[in-house]
Amino acid sequence: MRRVCVVVTARPSYSRIKTVLDAVNAHPELELQLVVAASALLDRYGSVVEQIEADGFTIDTYVYMVLEGESPIIMAKTTGIGIMELSTAFHNLRPDVVVTVADRYETMATAVAAAYSNIPLAHIQGGEVTGSIDEKVRHAVTKLADLHFVATDVAGRRVLRMGEADDRVFVTGCPSIDIAAQMTETQQLSFDPFTRYGGVGDLLDLGHGYIVVMQHPVTTEHHHARLHVEQTLDAVSQTRLPALWFWPNVDAGSDGTSNGLRAFREQNPSAPIHFFKNMAPLDFLELLACSNAIVGNSSVAIREGSFLGVPAVNVGSRQRNRERAENVIDVDYDAAAIADAIRGQLDHGHYTTSTLYGDGKACVRIADHLASAALTFDKQLAY
Repeated sequence: MRRVCVVVTARPSYSRIKTVLDAVNAHPELELQLVVAASALLDRYGSVVEQIEADGFTIDTYVYMVLEGESPIIMAKTTGIGIMELSTAFHNLRPDVVVTVADRYETMATAVAAAYSNIPLAHIQGGEVTGSIDEKVRHAVTKLADLHFVATDVAGRRVLRMGEADDRVFVTGCPSIDIAAQMTETQQLSFDPFTRYGGVGDLLDLGHGYIVVMQHPVTTEHHHARLHVEQTLDAVSQTRLPALWFWPNVDAGSDGTSNGLRAFREQNPSAPIHFFKNMAPLDFLELLACSNAIVGNSSVAIREGSFLGVPAVNVGSRQRNRERAENVIDVDYDAAAIADAIRGQLDHGHYTTSTLYGDGKACVRIADHLASAALTFDKQLAY
């Protein structure tokens, strides 16, 4: 059996990879090894350890690597610590292949540690383009990777243009859509988010609609993180519709975003906004599917949101140039423009389902390729 080591480094990473973990566990020719690392271990950013264990997975190794302080230099140093600690984890686990997801700096640490350990590396969600440092990381990981499981045809062609061999690139769709596909018939929440997850803020009446907000700092614009979130807070408040707001990730600028949220919460105690750190993937996507709109700069608005047809208002440059369906409206960091876009999306209502990022069967395809593809760590020249 091939030992498949999957590294989960952040709360969104688990949502994106959960169905692959299930598929690897179920595959007769694969053995799952699970490493949980970085902010995925930290309660401050929404630890996913309890959720992973509740879903029936066994965690083989914990890797603590995040330094305190959300700044560019801390991201670089955390990456360095991650390379050291993950190298030790891979040495002890001795996997046949390592799987990493997307484009965060922890992904870079995973890729470098695997590549220098002569362990084949499989990369999920390569070939996409966005703003910020993420695009540099994603393309760098592509060149360090040996197998590429891309979400779209366009992403696949981009990876091929980067010189990767065509028998190493597989258009599988995005695993996060596999969970979204379970929500297509969902029209009403089956759980109370306040009872199940607590959070901070008044209990809100969601019976007449609500919006979901997820806004992260942009690492290349981290000095403006607080100003950026203040514009979105102003716009969301203008709608007077209940808002379920999720805490930002650990990137540079997170302190500015978090401080802006705390200051607003103290100064506007009656605003209909409730704040959460994290939710189980199925619960979050059910919450999203039943919402009236999603606002902010998370890729979930573009990926899962497109499949679910949820109206999305994408703010700022973080998702710049990412492929998108018709459910997305793009605006700058301007409260009036954001508010106008929210109102327009609320008036429009839900969109038809888009399969741009997958059809809900990515996990099976990925597991099958992990079991059958040749595992090499020497690049095959395609140029």
